[in-house]
Amino acid sequence: MHAREMELLNSVFGILLLLWVGITDAVINLKYGINEEMKPGSVIGNVTKDAQKQGFQIALQPPFLRVISNSEPRWVELSPAGILTTQMKIDRDVVCRQNPKCVISLEVMSNSMEICVIKVEIEDLNDNAPRFPTSHIDIEISENASPGTRFPLEGASDPDSGVFGVQSYSITPNELFGLEIKTRGDGSKIAELVVLKSLDRETQSHYSYEISAEDGGDPPKIGAVQLNVKVIDSNDNNPVFDESVYTVNVMENSPGNTLVIDLNATDPDEGTNGEVVYSFNSYVTEKTREAFKIDSRTGVITVNGELDYENSQIYELDVQAKDLGPNSIPAHCKVTVNVMDTNDNPPIISLLSLNTEMVEVSENAQRGYVIALVRVSDKDAGANGKVQCRLQGNVPFRLQEYESFSTILVDGRLDREQRDTYNLTIQAEDSGAPPLRATKSLVVKVTDENDNPPHFLKPHYQEMVMENNLPGSCLLAVSAEDPDMGMNGTVSYSIVPGEIKRMDINTYVSINPSGRIFSMRSFDHEYMRTFDFKVLARDNGNPSLSSNATVRIVVLDVNDNTPIVTNPPLVNGTAEVSIPRNAGVGFMVTQMKADDYDEGENGRLTYTISEGDRAFFEIDQVNGEVRSTRMFGEHAKSTYEITVVARDHGKPSLSASAYIVVYLSPDLKTQESIGPVNLSLIFIIALGSIAAILFVTMIFVAVKCKRDNKEIRTYNCSFFYLRRETDKMNVVSCSSLTSSLNYFDYHQQSLPLGCRRSESTFLNVENQNSRNAAPNHGYQHTFTGQGHQQPDLIINGMPLPESFDWPDKGCGLINMQVPSR
Repeated sequence: MHAREMELLNSVFGILLLLWVGITDAVINLKYGINEEMKPGSVIGNVTKDAQKQGFQIALQPPFLRVISNSEPRWVELSPAGILTTQMKIDRDVVCRQNPKCVISLEVMSNSMEICVIKVEIEDLNDNAPRFPTSHIDIEISENASPGTRFPLEGASDPDSGVFGVQSYSITPNELFGLEIKTRGDGSKIAELVVLKSLDRETQSHYSYEISAEDGGDPPKIGAVQLNVKVIDSNDNNPVFDESVYTVNVMENSPGNTLVIDLNATDPDEGTNGEVVYSFNSYVTEKTREAFKIDSRTGVITVNGELDYENSQIYELDVQAKDLGPNSIPAHCKVTVNVMDTNDNPPIISLLSLNTEMVEVSENAQRGYVIALVRVSDKDAGANGKVQCRLQGNVPFRLQEYESFSTILVDGRLDREQRDTYNLTIQAEDSGAPPLRATKSLVVKVTDENDNPPHFLKPHYQEMVMENNLPGSCLLAVSAEDPDMGMNGTVSYSIVPGEIKRMDINTYVSINPSGRIFSMRSFDHEYMRTFDFKVLARDNGNPSLSSNATVRIVVLDVNDNTPIVTNPPLVNGTAEVSIPRNAGVGFMVTQMKADDYDEGENGRLTYTISEGDRAFFEIDQVNGEVRSTRMFGEHAKSTYEITVVARDHGKPSLSASAYIVVYLSPDLKTQESIGPVNLSLIFIIALGSIAAILFVTMIFVAVKCKRDNKEIRTYNCSFFYLRRETDKMNVVSCSSLTSSLNYFDYHQQSLPLGCRRSESTFLNVENQNSRNAAPNHGYQHTFTGQGHQQPDLIINGMPLPESFDWPDKGCGLINMQVPSR
């Protein structure tokens, strides 16, 4: 197949497979005839116009018709407008040789899915003259040849067919010889030389004539050859065949040496004059000599080579028999061998599709959709060449036969997702005995259409996420399957627009095209414990299909909240409570309460006493009630300190602590059976009493210092701090502090926690310019003097010397210099 033919076939079937959605039962035929030797581009016919006359539905614009098949695309073509023209100069004698009919076949399709079969018959022209194979013919004839004796002559050939082939022969006019015309089995004509009168070698031994072959053209064309006749001495008796013409039948594919016929020629002479030898005439073709052989002694003709009915159905053997005597006159006979057909050729199945091994069909193809054309042929004749086709197996396709071809149609619903490939087997069987079969396999690939939306593996997704997650971390992955192929099955994901607590869902989560969902923020279990949103899965088909699934994010609690002490009220982490000095065992000092915003074990609290005077108190681990474990009595110290811890059960555990100072107040004869006591009220009353006592004490000390300016004596104090400034001096004394020395400016701060105000004395010495300043604290007393007199330093009513040493009474030895006035 030529490259141009392949290119045309590919383009034709590419269009066919894309646009052909069905075929009706309407098949029309158009016939055209052209003469050979027409110039390239010659118009054969307007197929579009002629098809419309027969009811074809033609498209409004080219291409009006589409070529399905073309037996000779080198010779003719159909334009997009439907004009059938010649491709090149056509020589019928080359295309069809001497076949009586030379036809080019085309199948075309209209846009209405009808099929038109076009037959273009190439008519022969008398463009060839008869031609003899040689330039001369030599014959020897005995002078004893009687009138009527015949000598077959080698015939002329003419490539033209029919009447334009050789029709007659003629010889130069003479009295001795004539011609008799005979028709062979293949339709060709030959001439036999006939002796008209007796010959005499002594009178004339050589004759020359011209034999002419004439065809049936108008005017006829003539071919000539020279005939040379040599007259030889006579041999009294010549061999004689029983019959002048024999007809025999031989089966094709007969093996070698199969008997065809046993010829017999008799000669009454004796010796060599009566010994006959057989041979083929000289003009018997080489092809015939390859097919048959003759035994020169017996005259038996046998098969010599392969006989094939499909190549040649008839052979004509011209046999001569000569005796071995001098100047023998040969006898001639014709043996016509008819080759009988046997069913030796299986059917041939040809697929007229773009790809002979595989065709494609959309899964949306409807019943009647044509996927391929099939042409079946059988070289055998008669019943041996009559073929029936069918599709094997239970497949959603069927075969529909027409005159010159068959079509394979869709005959059921196709679904690529259930089955994407069909292996069709076309079986052709002839009617011979026994019948011969042929099969042809065809792979039908069902192409995809976007007929399936994405399908999520689960309609609902739920993911547990620990709170305080890192923004940008992957939460989970969703997946949707689409059984379609290519872009139809390529799925991309997006978040369905929505809001969570009046915030765009996209500020919470995001999703990438592969379905991985990421957090956009850090989640807080205490703020939001769950939230839902929808994920949309969309394929890339046209039009695209989509589906959605619901995703629920459950924010799990993390121990990220420290307990907060709510009772007793704390000031800088410290609470002061007062209990009666005569409180008994089990007296409830206070109740520790704390809140934890976490849940479960992360929010379940346990209370313990971690530091301080733990021997005197115990705490209920569950409800936080702090109770005394012993009697205090009259000789117990006035304050007790404990550190209470509220600890959750998270991992890791978080805790909060409260530093509680317990004051023993005078016996209020409070009994636990009376009921709960307002500890805050007791604390306020105690604090007011202490403040009043301290105020009276300070007045007493100030009066005493003003009267007595003696040397300052030492006093027992476990804490003393002296601040000397240019114009003022603050002195604080506290025996209750056990921590390291700290500076407290009483003008700006409260006393250190744990320092009992009843044990503290504060003295503020100012210069003359600041005497009229208002006091800054309830426990401050300002002394005024005359002029710039340096006031004495008084502690607990005793003046301090200008230089003295403090004895070590728990705070260490402190050397103090009092500046002079």
